[in-house]
Amino acid sequence: MSEKIVNPDRLAAIADSLRAQGRKLVLTNGCFDLLHVGHVRYLQAARAFGDVLAVAINGDDSVRVLKGAGRPLNTESGRAEIIAALECVDHVVLFPEVRVTRLIEKVRPAIYVKGGDYTPASLHPEELAALEKIGAEIRILPFEPGHSTSGLIERMKKNPSG
Repeated sequence: MSEKIVNPDRLAAIADSLRAQGRKLVLTNGCFDLLHVGHVRYLQAARAFGDVLAVAINGDDSVRVLKGAGRPLNTESGRAEIIAALECVDHVVLFPEVRVTRLIEKVRPAIYVKGGDYTPASLHPEELAALEKIGAEIRILPFEPGHSTSGLIERMKKNPSG
């Protein structure tokens, strides 16, 4: 397993150290069930907002709640290992909850990034309240049209032979 994959306590300690050095931790989160070019572009862009990029990945049970039966396609440990292999990613942390609120409160990132399918107003109210409480900057990246895991799965179902 990659040394980039850390637990929430370790990520909080890393964030504290960065703050003490005047550096910024960027946090983003998602399921990252089937990695595609939209994910890669998104993570590269998120990394550019600060000094260190941490990616929080939903655990398997929370992916099932969010995405439905048959998901995730890949296990949480496999998804974490794949994301950790990306050069732009400094740390990966798994979280079991459906919402990333507790992790936000624990880690206190300087910057929180979401994809263009969100707006600050459409973030879950708990997450938004936690971000406001810690004073995190919220950045929304443009949506990458034509690149989604759900869309990719649908195309695979319609054309299983390739």
